Amino acid sequence: MRAIRITEFGGPEVLALAEVPEPTPGPGQVLIEVDHAGVNYADTHQADNSYLSKTTRPLVPGGEVVGRTADGRRVVALLASGGYAERAVADQAATFEVPDGVDDVTALAMIVQGATAWLLLRRSVHLEPGESVVVHAAAGGVGSVAVQLAKIWGAGRVIATASTPDKRKLAEELGADVSVKADAGNMTEALREANGGRRVDVVLDMTGGRVTDQSLAALAPFGRLAFYGMASRQAPTPVAAGALLARSSTVAGMWLPHALGRPGLMRQLMTELFELVAAGRLRAVPGGEYPLSQARQAHEDLRARRTVGKLVLDPSR
Repeated sequence: MRAIRITEFGGPEVLALAEVPEPTPGPGQVLIEVDHAGVNYADTHQADNSYLSKTTRPLVPGGEVVGRTADGRRVVALLASGGYAERAVADQAATFEVPDGVDDVTALAMIVQGATAWLLLRRSVHLEPGESVVVHAAAGGVGSVAVQLAKIWGAGRVIATASTPDKRKLAEELGADVSVKADAGNMTEALREANGGRRVDVVLDMTGGRVTDQSLAALAPFGRLAFYGMASRQAPTPVAAGALLARSSTVAGMWLPHALGRPGLMRQLMTELFELVAAGRLRAVPGGEYPLSQARQAHEDLRARRTVGKLVLDPSR
């Protein structure tokens, strides 16, 4: 079958179309005929071997697919790898039926980006009504869902950061009350100004480096920062325990695979997300569809911050 295979670690140039053996499901697994595969920022970390989990070569990347099982069920699934292919194997426990009326892009957006946003707001920062919420990269996959969920769940003020005027406009259309340039020279002051001169209650951050450091400094007493990625590939300054005491701050980390270890958690959140979609209260932002053969271009666009929303690959092309 056709798939993207990585035989050496590196940038987007290591993604090569190849013929590979068809995967065989083991006990508790299901074979999926892939209609679309999702593209995530985590995939770029797999490609250059900077991901949290160990990566071995050769590798077929891709952590999520939507398609059909042998018995005709339309499903969306999380994978450890193997999604950039015509067929993929997934654990049944990480496979969820897609409700009628939910398109492929939305299904893929909900299982990674939606799940991540849900966990960040519900489990990592325990958002309370009326609190201010900063969403970095608010036009991206997680950010575009997080902005909407924060408003749905009663945030008092949602502050979005994004790199271009069009992206900031999109974030505001999704519900952000105000937007800030992602490259603001002093992010601490920019966030406080956007919050009417007050420090902020919650920050969702996947940037790293200076942005994380300055966002932490913008927190109000009892403020929480949830860290779920490092897109800049620059580590933030280590947080001193004394600094947390000084402002009663909380810093949380969140990695989506850990949710699979909590029985029923993924099913609970997927049910809730699909219900919000069905009610017209939550939507995915399509970010572009690429042929499988152009996976390299998808990674180049993602790393260059040329994209918004959810990117997908079509394995039939």
